Amino acid sequence: AKEMGVDFFVASPFTTLDVDLKSGDMIEIEERPPGEMLDSSGAPKGMSCWNPAFDVTPADYITGIITEKGVLRKGADGKFDVKGFVAKHS
Repeated sequence: AKEMGVDFFVASPFTTLDVDLKSGDMIEIEERPPGEMLDSSGAPKGMSCWNPAFDVTPADYITGIITEKGVLRKGADGKFDVKGFVAKHS
């Protein structure tokens, strides 16, 4: 989206904003059982599969984060002030 000049917003529950993370690279990705994908897909028996519950979009590609408490946008420095947003809306 960014490369084409299109804004990209993430929709996220307010409670999932983690003020202790320095970077999205620190987010642990939950892995779901491969059968959730393979059992209903007609995939060949014995095929391997990585089934992440979600992914992490690099902050450079995100315009804003939409929560039920408002929209978190980047500051003048080009970064998200997650701590400030959470403090303001808690």
